Amino acid sequence: MRRFSSSLIGVIAVLALLVGINVLVETRLGRAQLDVTQQKLYTLNDGTRKILGGLKDPITLRMYYSRALGGRVPVYGAYADRVREMLREYAAVSSGKIKLEFLDPEPFSDTEDRAIAFGIQGVPIDQSGEQVYFGLAGSNLLDDERTIAFFQPERERFLEFDLTKLIYELSNPTRPVMGVLSSLPLDGDPRMMMMMRQNPGAGAPWVSMLQLRQTFTVRNVQPDVQAIDPDIQVLLVAHAQNLSETALYAIDQFVMRGGRLMAMVDPHSEGQAMAPNPTGQRPTETGSDLAKLFAAWGIEYDPTKVVGDITGAWRVRANPGDRVQSVDYVAWYNIRAGVNNEDPATAALSQVTVASPGYIRKKDGADITFTPLLTASPKAGPLALEKVKANPNPVEILGNFKSEGGPYVIAARVRGVLKSAFTEAPPPGKDANGADVKRPDNFPAHIAVTAEPANLVIAADSDILADRFWVQVQDFFGQQQATPFSDNGPFVANLLGTLAGGDALIGLRSRGTSLRPFELVDNMQRDAETRYRQTERELQAHLDETQKKLTALRTGRGEQGANAVISEQQRTAIDDLRKDVTATRVKLRNVQLELRRDIISLESRLRIFNIFLVPALLTVLAVTLGVLRRRRRTAARA
Repeated sequence: MRRFSSSLIGVIAVLALLVGINVLVETRLGRAQLDVTQQKLYTLNDGTRKILGGLKDPITLRMYYSRALGGRVPVYGAYADRVREMLREYAAVSSGKIKLEFLDPEPFSDTEDRAIAFGIQGVPIDQSGEQVYFGLAGSNLLDDERTIAFFQPERERFLEFDLTKLIYELSNPTRPVMGVLSSLPLDGDPRMMMMMRQNPGAGAPWVSMLQLRQTFTVRNVQPDVQAIDPDIQVLLVAHAQNLSETALYAIDQFVMRGGRLMAMVDPHSEGQAMAPNPTGQRPTETGSDLAKLFAAWGIEYDPTKVVGDITGAWRVRANPGDRVQSVDYVAWYNIRAGVNNEDPATAALSQVTVASPGYIRKKDGADITFTPLLTASPKAGPLALEKVKANPNPVEILGNFKSEGGPYVIAARVRGVLKSAFTEAPPPGKDANGADVKRPDNFPAHIAVTAEPANLVIAADSDILADRFWVQVQDFFGQQQATPFSDNGPFVANLLGTLAGGDALIGLRSRGTSLRPFELVDNMQRDAETRYRQTERELQAHLDETQKKLTALRTGRGEQGANAVISEQQRTAIDDLRKDVTATRVKLRNVQLELRRDIISLESRLRIFNIFLVPALLTVLAVTLGVLRRRRRTAARA
């Protein structure tokens, strides 16, 4: 009886201990998690934690999710669990400032009506017309509302960005003021929309500008401006062409007064080149420069040079007359390793795409701090502007391309005490009718030097803003859905955010893409293809010359005239030329063979490692552990 009682007490004690451990784990470690992914995809960013920890007023987040959607399409069910867990993590970090509601908007219910009122998008799930929902609505005490109309699985890697941006906008109703001076149609082009009605996306506002308008109060600055509005905290000058002296002076004095500037110049704007002018013709002038300002501020920029790069080059269609179908276009490329991971605005960005960029550098003797943000790879080199400006030939450009010089900095931070590019304010000039333009009231006095170190960002490429080079815009049941494939938008928004003082927003925009390219194979392919294109170019020139000689010899046209009979010596020359052509073609095939041989060899080694070596190592480890364990048992018995 005593044994039974002791056993019963022991069992009860064990159960009590287990229950206690479960309660302790649930209360103390319920939110504990271990994220072993290399990019920490499941760990809240420092920027997100800073925003959540700084919430002063409560925010209500309502997730509208139709269970029928997950039942019909399991991928949405899995993604809904991911969103739900992320929202719970937000609520836990916010110390109770975020209130969560999870709602199922069944058809014809009050919940569905509220979802529609918030702007949550309904999607038909079958031919019966039943609508399903998967979105988020947020509101604050002032009844400000922000929504994510529909969660797309394709944007899962941007989930934290979308959620934290929504919360930030609800917690910061007053936005910083940003001025924009540009020759690009950043806010859309109605004329283009009329010209290309068959393409719904043509002429639409650029996604980069739409994102900036979600964070900033944007004011357009006219190209004839004489003084920048003092309410503007940060100024974006993006490919502003042919600025007058008065406009340059306004920018200069904005910086002298302590304003923050992001200037984007470009030797060749692909975004502008692709858009026809009012006459339907392609623009001939596609470059921009701020030479007078740069010279005074210690920055060198050559508007006649474009930086090409083999690493990360885009594959494009070759010209119709070329034998190849596609080729690396070295003027358009993704920058990965060249993204500055030390700067807080670019620390976690994966890649930024540039197109026909220029490069900048610190002027010798300039007393400024020059911090590169985007740098081309060591395989970069200069290209003449004429090669890419009008009807570029990607095959020819690749064949003639050489990696040299460098490093080529495409974007950089500039900090230091700057001197004005002007000694005094230039005259305001005349208007279109020839009348003198009057200065505005309270025109600020001239400032010759900044009182404090200025903060600038200079980029030698404006195509970072263009949709084509970083985002895919698709129609999703009548709404435009933007899915980024590069971090161009976050790159611009992060930098402008830091210039405007919104450092807390940096982290949330830094998730970027989870793309993990096989860089070793990519580099092998690019190196081999570069050799191949160079050999092909030499071969083609040799073939052309040889063909001319063969034609002359076969027709008997030489020094003896058109009617001369082919001599034995000429026949020997023809045979030699044929052998030369054959040998050159063999050389070209060998280059292609070496390309495939290196890659196949690497692939074979990886397969052997994965299939045989790893299991063999595990087997050896298991046998070793077994032997050690047996020896310990033997020693213990002895």
